[in-house]
Amino acid sequence: MRIFSPITVNAIVKLLPLEGRAAVWQSEVYFEIPLKMGLEKPKEKVRKGDLAYWPLGGAFCIFFGDMRPYTPVNLIGQITENIDMFSKVRSGMKIRVERIG
Repeated sequence: MRIFSPITVNAIVKLLPLEGRAAVWQSEVYFEIPLKMGLEKPKEKVRKGDLAYWPLGGAFCIFFGDMRPYTPVNLIGQITENIDMFSKVRSGMKIRVERIG
């Protein structure tokens, strides 16, 4: 999709699978990943289901509600099913992101 950040998406796909310990802030679950990139098509508002990379924190973000991130993020994808399960995630839980299909 044109709204996504293609350079960031490609860098993250090369790192898959990703694992980390969740942190929760407002309607966001995030965890640090081994990637250092700057802003690319930065977004200051996100929607429920958006996936993003947070350059300031070097983190993969999953948004389970519409909100304003702490600082702008690079949009990298979207979850279309079962997004409400992320509202049950607690800080310290293990998160794994992998490619399927």
